[in-house]
Amino acid sequence: MDMLVNPSPLSVDLTARESMRPIRALSRGLQVLAELNRLQRATINTLASAQRLPRTTTFRILETLRLAGYVERDPHDDCYRPTVMVHCLSNGFDDEAMLTHVARPIMEALGGRIVWPIAILTPAATSMLVREATDHQSPLALERHGAGTRLPMLASAAGRAYLAYCTAAEREGLLEELGRSVLPDDRIARNRLEMERVLAETRDRGFGLYQRARRVADELSIALPVRIKGQVRAALTVRFAATAVTLPNAVEQFVPKLREAVQRIEHEVR
Repeated sequence: MDMLVNPSPLSVDLTARESMRPIRALSRGLQVLAELNRLQRATINTLASAQRLPRTTTFRILETLRLAGYVERDPHDDCYRPTVMVHCLSNGFDDEAMLTHVARPIMEALGGRIVWPIAILTPAATSMLVREATDHQSPLALERHGAGTRLPMLASAAGRAYLAYCTAAEREGLLEELGRSVLPDDRIARNRLEMERVLAETRDRGFGLYQRARRVADELSIALPVRIKGQVRAALTVRFAATAVTLPNAVEQFVPKLREAVQRIEHEVR
């Protein structure tokens, strides 16, 4: 009778390593496609030189992409150019996704300076959605917020900053919807005078502010609006314990750094 032999840990480890090795040909193909997309039109020699690849390798990559429908070759001069299929690769990568991609390293650097957790949020219906947060790297996070966490629009600094600086038409629509909500955090929307006062104060300060009761210590948050193409699309926020940092100190220490980060994000998204 044949005996079953279990693979040794060494062979399993080698197999796992082999399965995780990058596919070099795919990596080269993507680099060539990215370069062609940047140039919009190029010869084989131009792309081969830019990517430091042999001409024959570049030719095979381009022909593979052509057969797949991502590039086309002009028969008059043998130049290659990207097709509309390349544009389709970006479907689903919207402004919010681009903003998150750009903001991530800026937030990580800011979190290293401030230490308290940083997050960037965008509106999602009548709440604010955390797109990215540095809670995982902050030892001072009172409550962990990760990507996908939803916060009440009216009971968060980010939501108040967004409402204060979005267009009047969008603000009116959001407040009407929030006014129909039965959630305790949305109750203030039914008092328009109070709501307008809060938003006016937010604009006067230049940032959103909210204090939330917590079991250990109240949590304060400050948020600045982030604009893309002239319109507010997100808010960058910092959260901290009210017992550890007074509000005047937070405004002095955190707001200039937040503003600098917002400016970098807005510049790079453009």
